[in-house]
Amino acid sequence: MDELNALADDRALLGRTSTAERVADILRNRIAEGYFPPGTRLSEDSIGGALGVSRNTLRESFRLLTHERLLEHQLNRGVFVRVLSVDDVEDIYRTRRMIECAVVRSLGDPPYALDRIAGAVADGQRGAELREWKSVSTANIHFHRELVALARSERTDELMRSVLAELRLAFHVVDDPQRLHEPYLARNLEIVEMLREGRRDTAETLLGEYLDDSREGLVEAYRQRMPKDG
Repeated sequence: MDELNALADDRALLGRTSTAERVADILRNRIAEGYFPPGTRLSEDSIGGALGVSRNTLRESFRLLTHERLLEHQLNRGVFVRVLSVDDVEDIYRTRRMIECAVVRSLGDPPYALDRIAGAVADGQRGAELREWKSVSTANIHFHRELVALARSERTDELMRSVLAELRLAFHVVDDPQRLHEPYLARNLEIVEMLREGRRDTAETLLGEYLDDSREGLVEAYRQRMPKDG
């Protein structure tokens, strides 16, 4: 019920010009924030009622998110949030490395607009102090989203939102979120410091190593967990 109440709060975002794309944006964000874990069946009646949209609009939104690999339609069962495989995780990180490192590499001369990125770092640190690891995970995702936003490209931003929402699905298999997320708080800060100093090449190197280590940790968690679920 909590997730449906949250969707009802989002209803005001639709306004009078409600479209399937706006509904998809809301659901994508809710998936990224962990409101709908992998394997969750999405009820047309419940979600449509919470958002106040027609069944046809909702089905089109589901179709869009299925195309983005966030949802899947199972014959005679309905629409579900996808459960990712190890191959999915590997591919997500290949995509992230191409996008994020390319953005840092393409930055012009400093200074860079780092306030939002630094804010994500601070949010992660506060979450760790409170031992709220879901908040730390969310802050880390915001860090990478804001890093890509330095490119000032709406298309790249849109692609990254989809990739990071899919990544969030992978985090649900991790039994020890502290172990997964906490080590990257210091590394986020180090990347920001390098960018503040205008050391773009060093920041790119650190980011590439960061993503490689994150991928290895998540793949290891997947391989340990998947046999239990199989």
